[in-house]
Amino acid sequence: MATPVSDATTKLHKIVIVGGGAGGLELATQLGNKLGKKGKAEITLVDRSRTHIWKPLLHEIAAGSMDTGRHELPYQAQGHWHGFRYRYGEMVGLDRANKRVHLGATYDEDGREITPDRWFPYDTLVIAVGSVSNDFSTPGVKEHAIMLDTSEQAERFNRRLLNACVRAYAQQGPVRPGQLHVAIIGAGATGTELSAELHQAARGLVAFGLDKIDPEKDIKITLIEAAPRILPALPERLSQATADVLTKIGVDLRVGSRVTNVSDKGVTLADGEFIPSELVVWAAGVKGPDVLAKLDGLEVSRANTLLVKPTLQTTKDDNIFVIGDAAFLVPDGETVAIPPRAQAAHQESTHLVRQLQRRLNGETKLTPFKYRDFGSLVSLGHYSTVGNLMGFVSGKSMRIEGWFAKIMYRSLYKMHEMALHGPVKVALDTISRMLTRRTEPQIKLH
Repeated sequence: MATPVSDATTKLHKIVIVGGGAGGLELATQLGNKLGKKGKAEITLVDRSRTHIWKPLLHEIAAGSMDTGRHELPYQAQGHWHGFRYRYGEMVGLDRANKRVHLGATYDEDGREITPDRWFPYDTLVIAVGSVSNDFSTPGVKEHAIMLDTSEQAERFNRRLLNACVRAYAQQGPVRPGQLHVAIIGAGATGTELSAELHQAARGLVAFGLDKIDPEKDIKITLIEAAPRILPALPERLSQATADVLTKIGVDLRVGSRVTNVSDKGVTLADGEFIPSELVVWAAGVKGPDVLAKLDGLEVSRANTLLVKPTLQTTKDDNIFVIGDAAFLVPDGETVAIPPRAQAAHQESTHLVRQLQRRLNGETKLTPFKYRDFGSLVSLGHYSTVGNLMGFVSGKSMRIEGWFAKIMYRSLYKMHEMALHGPVKVALDTISRMLTRRTEPQIKLH
């Protein structure tokens, strides 16, 4: 039986945020600074991980070109610094009538219980649990492919890549066909960026002594997309510019190709072609986590995301808000929902900080959220960065690439860090990382 968590010591308004991704952690930090530290509300962040990593960085972690330890942020410490409480756990249910969030029990790797089954009371609930990869029930994906939804999954793929290279170097005889081939299924931003990052990382591994492996002959990266072009959600000219760079460095692009099966030897396409590959990454589409369909009658979309009103409140309960990838909102005058991007989560969290303060002051009429698309950027490692920026001229976009585009891409992460830490800490961290990168290998070797 779930244990209710008592809060008899305080009658402050309880704001519970479930999910510590980009939007959830920024919201908890800002509300903690503005309300929690001043004793105006009690802010609690719930997440099933202990540390935060900005999700757009996962492809770099998977390739081994980023050290997770230098970028992950402990929720417990962030809460201590910024006036909110962190609670370890995963939401498994909801009791709207009694305003309680149900957290399942957690266990360590030895099966011992860490935290019990619990209920947390709330006055205002914000759901920011993000999204997960959608395997579309494709046979073999769960058994043989790795998804990049969490830093643990990204690190797991990196270990498999490193082990595959060491295994191929140590074995008797030549590298087997497909042994060091990587198939990336899904040519959205994650899959596309990963293909370029892996091309660079694999050559870095070979350069550190695995000279038996020929990176041009033995290592092959295949990027598979069911749509007619890569980056189908982005402007066609951006897609073509990215395809040109990837083709030039030798990435095999397979567009208009649907995967029907994944095995330990490779992937099978709808036309019957088999692509040998012992390393498979699945990045083909996203959906809401399964728990969203079990939240006491809240409405979900076809992609299992929660339907919200323009105020970001759920259609069934005004005390529950949703931000980030978990929210489904079609703006007035539009035909498609706000895309699951980091910039959307950032804008929604900023908007909700103001709205929750107004709500706490007794205002019942909230301002609708308006999403502004600032464009798209795709990083292709040290080869290039391409993108388009919106807003310089009304209704127009400006294509950028090269050094300027790379600076703009990195600035997105800096904006996220600024929301969490402020300018002084971000400046010091940036200098520290720049110095450290000059004294360590550019590719993770362990």
